[in-house]
Amino acid sequence: MSDTTNAPPAAYARVGPPGQASRRGALRQMRRHWQLYIVIALPIAYFILFKYVPILGVQIAFKDLSPKQGIWGSPWVGFKHFEEFFRHPNFWMLIKNTLFLSLYALAVGFPAPILLALMINELRNGLFKRAVQMVTYAPYFISTVVMVSMILLFLAPRIGAIDHIRTALGFESINFIGEPSLFTTIFVFSDVWQFTGYSAIIYIAALAGVNPQLYEAAKLDGANRLQKIIRIDLPSIMPIMVLLLVLNMGQLLNIGFEKVYLLQNPLNTSASEIISTYVYKVGLVQANYSFSAAVGLFNSLINLGLILLANFGARRATGTGLF
Repeated sequence: MSDTTNAPPAAYARVGPPGQASRRGALRQMRRHWQLYIVIALPIAYFILFKYVPILGVQIAFKDLSPKQGIWGSPWVGFKHFEEFFRHPNFWMLIKNTLFLSLYALAVGFPAPILLALMINELRNGLFKRAVQMVTYAPYFISTVVMVSMILLFLAPRIGAIDHIRTALGFESINFIGEPSLFTTIFVFSDVWQFTGYSAIIYIAALAGVNPQLYEAAKLDGANRLQKIIRIDLPSIMPIMVLLLVLNMGQLLNIGFEKVYLLQNPLNTSASEIISTYVYKVGLVQANYSFSAAVGLFNSLINLGLILLANFGARRATGTGLF
């Protein structure tokens, strides 16, 4: 008899190093599902070309950009443009206006679709429920320019519908858009009217997936509607609420530029001038591209820090986060 005690088993003899085996498995999976990889190739190419490659242009924030010399040939100036922005007389006004408008919009606009979704979920008449959804969802399709035109027409002094109602009740005429103290309220609540119905869709979809047996068990225990909402509905949509809150925190300083810019006028600039409108005026109107790039990069870094902080806080508080 031959001695086979030291011979490796056949199964082990065919297996190579672990890394090689994993590569072979990955290649087999790619060959088996090659159609899926072709489908995903276009989105990946889109993000690479339009999201990652443009990051190279961030270097103009650290240069004095010259159109003749181009991005690569322009002289390097380091943090010069950042220091100019920090020393700018309007620096703290821009930060204050941007933060106040963003936090105001978040405080009012974030819970509004949640409340709307909970109320729609409690409706039992199917026809009325669909009608409410359609009426609240429809304003989302109004463009920003048309929305601003409607706001200006409704709130115009002496000729606007709101001013007509005020004067009929004996109040004095007010230039709403020209009042800096009213600008943020007009901006935020017009946004709530326009986007609440659309934002509520994701919560309505989540509530539709709640197990009906939970409601039946709560009914048997004698729970009323408010108790069902607190004990069943809110915990069911809590992961989505946390996810959207973290995403909204990451966009805290990126408040909508178009609407703010269109609502601006010389009378309300002290309350309506924010970072995004300032970047537009300095970068495109005045062609100071390097300075505006530095301001935009500063804005993006603050947003990155906020989204990381919000995600950390959400994970510590609820165990759910974006990543």
